[in-house]
Amino acid sequence: MTPEQRIEKLGLTLPQAAGAVANYVPWAISGNVVMTSGNLPWRDGKLIYTGRIGRELSGDEGYLSCQLSCLNAIAQIREAVGELSKVKRIVRLEGTMWVDESYKDHPKCLNGASDLINEVFQDKGRHTRMIYTNPVMPLDCTSLVVLYAEI
Repeated sequence: MTPEQRIEKLGLTLPQAAGAVANYVPWAISGNVVMTSGNLPWRDGKLIYTGRIGRELSGDEGYLSCQLSCLNAIAQIREAVGELSKVKRIVRLEGTMWVDESYKDHPKCLNGASDLINEVFQDKGRHTRMIYTNPVMPLDCTSLVVLYAEI
Protein backbone atom coordinates (compact mmCIF):
# COMPACT_ATOMS: atom_id res chain seq x y z
CA MET A 1 0.00 0.00 0.00
CA THR A 2 1.08 3.56 -0.64
CA PRO A 3 1.04 6.16 2.13
CA GLU A 4 -1.93 7.81 0.39
CA GLN A 5 -3.81 4.49 0.45
CA ARG A 6 -3.04 4.05 4.14
CA ILE A 7 -4.52 7.50 4.83
CA GLU A 8 -7.71 6.47 3.03
CA LYS A 9 -7.79 3.16 4.93
CA LEU A 10 -7.76 5.18 8.17
CA GLY A 11 -10.91 6.93 6.94
CA LEU A 12 -9.08 10.22 6.45
CA THR A 13 -8.78 12.44 3.40
CA LEU A 14 -5.51 14.10 2.53
CA PRO A 15 -6.42 17.75 1.96
CA GLN A 16 -5.00 20.19 -0.55
CA ALA A 17 -1.94 21.84 0.95
CA ALA A 18 -2.90 25.09 2.66
CA GLY A 19 -1.30 28.33 1.59
CA ALA A 20 0.70 30.56 3.87
CA VAL A 21 -1.21 32.93 6.18
CA ALA A 22 1.70 35.42 6.39
CA ASN A 23 5.04 36.19 4.72
CA TYR A 24 6.63 32.71 4.46
CA VAL A 25 6.55 29.60 2.30
CA PRO A 26 4.58 26.53 3.46
CA TRP A 27 7.51 24.17 2.78
CA ALA A 28 11.12 24.22 1.64
CA ILE A 29 13.55 21.60 0.37
CA SER A 30 17.19 21.76 1.43
CA GLY A 31 19.33 18.96 0.06
CA ASN A 32 17.33 15.81 0.64
CA VAL A 33 15.10 17.17 3.44
CA VAL A 34 11.63 18.70 3.14
CA MET A 35 10.76 21.01 6.03
CA THR A 36 7.23 22.25 6.52
CA SER A 37 6.17 25.46 8.16
CA GLY A 38 3.73 25.18 11.04
CA ASN A 39 0.47 23.49 10.07
CA LEU A 40 -2.76 24.24 11.87
CA PRO A 41 -5.87 22.05 12.29
CA TRP A 42 -7.51 23.26 9.04
CA ARG A 43 -10.35 21.50 7.26
CA ASP A 44 -11.89 23.07 4.17
CA GLY A 45 -10.35 26.45 4.99
CA LYS A 46 -11.70 26.55 8.56
CA LEU A 47 -9.91 26.00 11.85
CA ILE A 48 -11.61 23.00 13.42
CA TYR A 49 -9.93 23.14 16.84
CA THR A 50 -9.47 26.38 18.74
CA GLY A 51 -8.94 27.02 22.42
CA ARG A 52 -6.79 25.55 25.16
CA ILE A 53 -6.44 21.86 25.83
CA GLY A 54 -7.47 21.21 29.41
CA ARG A 55 -9.80 24.21 29.46
CA GLU A 56 -12.00 24.65 26.37
CA LEU A 57 -10.97 21.29 24.89
CA SER A 58 -10.41 17.81 26.28
CA GLY A 59 -7.25 15.78 25.88
CA ASP A 60 -9.06 13.61 23.32
CA GLU A 61 -9.85 16.72 21.30
CA GLY A 62 -6.21 17.76 21.64
CA TYR A 63 -5.21 14.39 20.14
CA LEU A 64 -7.56 14.94 17.20
CA SER A 65 -6.30 18.49 16.74
CA CYS A 66 -2.69 17.28 16.55
CA GLN A 67 -3.75 14.54 14.13
CA LEU A 68 -5.46 17.06 11.84
CA SER A 69 -2.52 19.48 12.01
CA CYS A 70 -0.24 16.59 11.06
CA LEU A 71 -2.50 15.57 8.17
CA ASN A 72 -2.09 19.10 6.84
CA ALA A 73 1.70 18.85 7.25
CA ILE A 74 1.69 15.58 5.31
CA ALA A 75 -0.26 17.38 2.57
CA GLN A 76 2.56 19.95 2.40
CA ILE A 77 5.11 17.16 1.95
CA ARG A 78 3.02 15.64 -0.83
CA GLU A 79 2.84 19.02 -2.56
CA ALA A 80 6.61 19.39 -2.25
CA VAL A 81 7.54 15.98 -3.69
CA GLY A 82 4.49 14.90 -5.73
CA GLU A 83 3.78 11.61 -4.01
CA LEU A 84 4.37 10.39 -0.48
CA SER A 85 6.17 7.20 -1.57
CA LYS A 86 9.20 9.45 -2.26
CA VAL A 87 9.60 9.94 1.50
CA LYS A 88 12.51 7.86 2.77
CA ARG A 89 11.88 8.74 6.40
CA ILE A 90 10.05 11.17 8.63
CA VAL A 91 12.95 12.53 10.64
CA ARG A 92 11.30 14.92 13.09
CA LEU A 93 7.93 16.04 14.36
CA GLU A 94 7.60 19.28 16.28
CA GLY A 95 4.29 20.01 17.91
CA THR A 96 3.19 23.20 19.58
CA MET A 97 0.01 23.25 21.66
CA TRP A 98 -2.09 25.77 23.49
CA VAL A 99 -2.80 24.25 26.89
CA ASP A 100 -4.20 25.30 30.23
CA GLU A 101 -1.42 25.91 32.76
CA SER A 102 -2.52 22.88 34.78
CA TYR A 103 -2.61 20.47 31.82
CA LYS A 104 0.23 17.94 31.81
CA ASP A 105 -0.69 15.30 29.20
CA HIS A 106 1.03 16.98 26.23
CA PRO A 107 2.65 13.74 25.04
CA LYS A 108 -0.71 11.97 24.74
CA CYS A 109 -2.08 14.81 22.60
CA LEU A 110 0.93 14.86 20.28
CA ASN A 111 0.49 11.11 19.85
CA GLY A 112 -2.35 12.12 17.50
CA ALA A 113 0.37 13.25 15.09
CA SER A 114 2.87 10.46 15.91
CA ASP A 115 0.28 7.70 15.56
CA LEU A 116 -0.78 9.07 12.17
CA ILE A 117 2.81 9.31 10.92
CA ASN A 118 3.60 5.77 12.07
CA GLU A 119 0.45 4.36 10.43
CA VAL A 120 0.93 6.21 7.15
CA PHE A 121 4.68 5.75 6.73
CA GLN A 122 5.13 2.48 8.67
CA ASP A 123 8.85 1.92 9.49
CA LYS A 124 9.73 5.08 7.54
CA GLY A 125 7.61 7.00 10.03
CA ARG A 126 9.70 6.36 13.15
CA HIS A 127 10.68 9.89 14.12
CA THR A 128 12.14 12.13 16.77
CA ARG A 129 9.87 14.78 18.23
CA MET A 130 9.68 17.86 20.38
CA ILE A 131 6.73 19.34 22.24
CA TYR A 132 6.31 23.06 22.80
CA THR A 133 3.57 25.10 24.39
CA ASN A 134 2.73 28.74 23.76
CA PRO A 135 0.88 31.09 26.09
CA VAL A 136 -1.06 32.27 23.02
CA MET A 137 -1.44 30.55 19.65
CA PRO A 138 -1.87 31.98 16.15
CA LEU A 139 -5.56 32.41 15.26
CA ASP A 140 -6.44 30.81 18.65
CA CYS A 141 -5.61 27.37 17.19
CA THR A 142 -5.07 24.44 19.51
CA SER A 143 -2.13 22.82 17.74
CA LEU A 144 0.60 23.46 15.20
CA VAL A 145 2.72 20.71 13.61
CA VAL A 146 6.04 20.92 11.76
CA LEU A 147 7.53 17.93 9.92
CA TYR A 148 11.00 17.20 8.55
CA ALA A 149 11.13 14.43 5.96
CA GLU A 150 14.07 12.87 4.17
CA ILE A 151 13.43 12.36 0.46
